[in-house]
Amino acid sequence: MNQLTNAIGRNLPEYVEGYGKVRPFAGAFATVPDMPRQAPKVKRILPSEQKLVADLETVFKRIPVTDGMTLSFHHHLRNGDGVVNMVLAVAAKMGLKNLTVALSSVFPVHAPIVEHVKSGVVTGLDTNYMSGPVAQAVSRGVFPRPVVLRTHGGRARAIECGQLKIDVAFIAAPAADDYGNINGVEGPAACGSLGYAIPDAQYADHVVAITDHLMAFPLSPISIPQTRVDYVVKVDCIGDPKGIVSGTTKITRDPVGLKIAETTAKVIKAAGLIKDGFSFQTGAGGASLAAAYYVRQMMEEAGVTGSFALGGITGYMVEMLESGLFRKLIDVQGFDLDAVRSLAANPNHLEVGADFYASPFNLGAAVNKLDVVVLGATEIDTGFNINVVTGSDGVVMGGSGGHSDAAAGAKVTIVVANLLRGRLPIIMDKVLTATTPGETVDVLVTERGVAVNPRRTDLYEKLKAAGLPLKTVEELKALAEKIAGVPENVTTQDKVVTVVEYRDGTVIDVVRQVR
Repeated sequence: MNQLTNAIGRNLPEYVEGYGKVRPFAGAFATVPDMPRQAPKVKRILPSEQKLVADLETVFKRIPVTDGMTLSFHHHLRNGDGVVNMVLAVAAKMGLKNLTVALSSVFPVHAPIVEHVKSGVVTGLDTNYMSGPVAQAVSRGVFPRPVVLRTHGGRARAIECGQLKIDVAFIAAPAADDYGNINGVEGPAACGSLGYAIPDAQYADHVVAITDHLMAFPLSPISIPQTRVDYVVKVDCIGDPKGIVSGTTKITRDPVGLKIAETTAKVIKAAGLIKDGFSFQTGAGGASLAAAYYVRQMMEEAGVTGSFALGGITGYMVEMLESGLFRKLIDVQGFDLDAVRSLAANPNHLEVGADFYASPFNLGAAVNKLDVVVLGATEIDTGFNINVVTGSDGVVMGGSGGHSDAAAGAKVTIVVANLLRGRLPIIMDKVLTATTPGETVDVLVTERGVAVNPRRTDLYEKLKAAGLPLKTVEELKALAEKIAGVPENVTTQDKVVTVVEYRDGTVIDVVRQVR
């Protein structure tokens, strides 16, 4: 089969069985939209009709859910989610086959999907991030069709533009009334923002709210309105909110991580960005939160008030809002229970959909207003391309999530990483799987030095003047290899198991089955 080469030099097949024709990545901002926004069919409900139904089987029959449909889910309950497994168990009981699961992120709790794939109930998966048994099964080639791995903004774009057509959206609703108004801040499984479910509710042909906390009409506040919900199902439990805290949400105490974090804050200060109106996004990892700690100190010392913090919100960001360091939080996903509490109580803590957060094909994603984003990496290469999809063994263990979206939008994108991970260098000539293109990455901060993308000569001069320990990325790579040696190349088979889309829907890379 003929091969294509995309803008960052990745070799791709022209056509992938089960995915279709490949549109190669051409550059972070090269793809111009040429399609209308899609719309679901217009429906109505009469005054005498009820939305509340007895059980999921009744919903399946009324819609009806049939073979080959795409069912969507959100991941705001993260590793505490109970709705995906509940819905797929009903699908299996009713003998359905060849379903596509469009789940915004996959966690270890979703392991039953693997058995549904083996039995033919599920044949496709469309997601932004995956870990645990499902990701391992994908890497082994268990799925009959390649998994489509998008970004958070790319998923919203694909739904809006009709590329990801959802037949039925099943929304885990921490609180709902009998007419379909939903929020995520009340009930025993309160998870905070429902940002990743908002595009699904707007564009799916059918929308089903599944709740364990039915409230009197009208529910308030409303995250997803009754006007977009077909059915409401009351169940005993939609999940465990303790599973929301399934990542690191505490500042690292590791001395190496703290050194990286402190250097990161110095980079931000040297870039001249610690000033009134400063906007910021960081991940929930220990080193990223430590960088926020040092940034906070600098903001307090300078008497600076930031405009907003963005993304998945942690308790630490809530503290900064409540201390007056930021005027607003823009929240697409709660990472801990402090974020849930704040969203419910603070009018300056704003809930937004994934399209508002990061879609590249609208008139203003919030990521475009970022001054700085601090991100992690599994690997980085000498072209500053980032891998956050596969581990050093070639097995899928993550995904872009908002990584590529925030990197594209921010004025300064900083990647933080230990020079060695598990005794392996993180810098290589070519990352195993490209996720975020180097043209959108500005600075790499390690414990052994700081590398600036050669595209950013302006930034290099500012960091040099500040006395930061600058090295080229090639020098850092050589240093890592001197310590740990040159890692062996991973060998893979020909079968494509995952297609990695950039946020605009072009293909930035593929993942092949591991040996």
